[in-house]
Amino acid sequence: MGVWRPSRFSAAIAASHQGRPELLDHLKDLQPEDIVSSPYSIPAYEVSETIGGHEALVAFRQRLAGMGVKLMLDFVPNHMALDNRWLPEHPEFFVTVSKHEQCHDPSSCFEYTRGKYLAHGKDPYFPPWSDTLQINYANPATHEMMIHNLSHISDLCDGVRCDVAMLILKDVFNTTWENLAGKMTEEFWPKAIQAIRKKHPEFLFLAESYWNREWELQQMGFDFTYDKPFYDYLGASPVNVAKLKGHLLADWNYQEKLCRFIENHDEVRASERFGPNHAVAALVMLTSPGMNLLHQGQLFGLKKKIPVQLIRHSKEPSHKALLHLYLQLFEFHRETVFQEGHTEWLELNTNGQSLCFGYCRTIPGVHAFILANFSATGIDTRVNHPALAGLEDSELTAFSTRFPERPHERQLAASSLSIRLAPHEGVLLIAKTS
Repeated sequence: MGVWRPSRFSAAIAASHQGRPELLDHLKDLQPEDIVSSPYSIPAYEVSETIGGHEALVAFRQRLAGMGVKLMLDFVPNHMALDNRWLPEHPEFFVTVSKHEQCHDPSSCFEYTRGKYLAHGKDPYFPPWSDTLQINYANPATHEMMIHNLSHISDLCDGVRCDVAMLILKDVFNTTWENLAGKMTEEFWPKAIQAIRKKHPEFLFLAESYWNREWELQQMGFDFTYDKPFYDYLGASPVNVAKLKGHLLADWNYQEKLCRFIENHDEVRASERFGPNHAVAALVMLTSPGMNLLHQGQLFGLKKKIPVQLIRHSKEPSHKALLHLYLQLFEFHRETVFQEGHTEWLELNTNGQSLCFGYCRTIPGVHAFILANFSATGIDTRVNHPALAGLEDSELTAFSTRFPERPHERQLAASSLSIRLAPHEGVLLIAKTS
């Protein structure tokens, strides 16, 4: 985020009275130099000189490759900055607004030259983004221009996160813009992804996606799609166990392409959303199938959401114990069972406690049991599973989000495991049977 050349117009809007209240709310000693362009208002896909320009990014990617790390950058397909490089010669790449329509809703458009207007980019469920212009996918030439941009980006990195990718699905675009732009007649994503894969066969596509369009985008070629339902079910108050169960038991071909998160730049911080359940939510996320998304500051338990127009954030205490817990979870996450294991829901005997749940990830010879208590009270529970039959207690690898340094109160008998879960505790038990 923030790699591309910043927009002067976007920075000016952020610094205006319109954008300042949110920034001041986060940073009480706000200074003019703290305010920058939104990273989603892009004038051109050129590497920003503030991070060293093109050569610096190439060198950074090489350093990452030496550590076995791949680089993913942002691609914003729905909109561009007001001062983008294509507008002077190609206003047809953007959605036109008539004078009559402008009079009806002045806040929805931008006068790019005297008496001529273009629509701001938007999500149909929210107000327009006033520092952007809506790209017109009803124009076939626009598709070629955006594929050209994507091709350029693909030479600089190993994958792209495609911002609000569902907004340019044909039916979504036509519902939102057909009255102004005409009809989009061909899907963009399948041909765009195919074009990039001809150049870079291993290039990875991640879609920021909402409205249950994940499966559709996966079928168009996306390697991974955001899993907002997972976030909503896990972060509900109280946790929505029934919905989460159905979600985690969905088809494996769908599950393995979901990108799970408990925090990102658009949402409140995980420590704020989940409170004392942050650690157990992290356990559930990092032991579920698919990709995981982790946000800057999440591992330290930061609570203040940072507006994307700020390059400085307010100081907060960091929680080293939470960081240590995340580092331990990352070690478990590397295990094959969490990369390839299928999911089985566990029917726990919890005396009717609905905020406690469990599931098992399995590959031949390895069973990983995940137990999660989102309740403020301790719970005695029992796990029944054939994989536990004949096991000695010493054959179980155990980890607790609350008490990582001491063994658990548990009793293993026949194919049953009785265990006491503390309030807001998650427990991971790994049984290797061969």
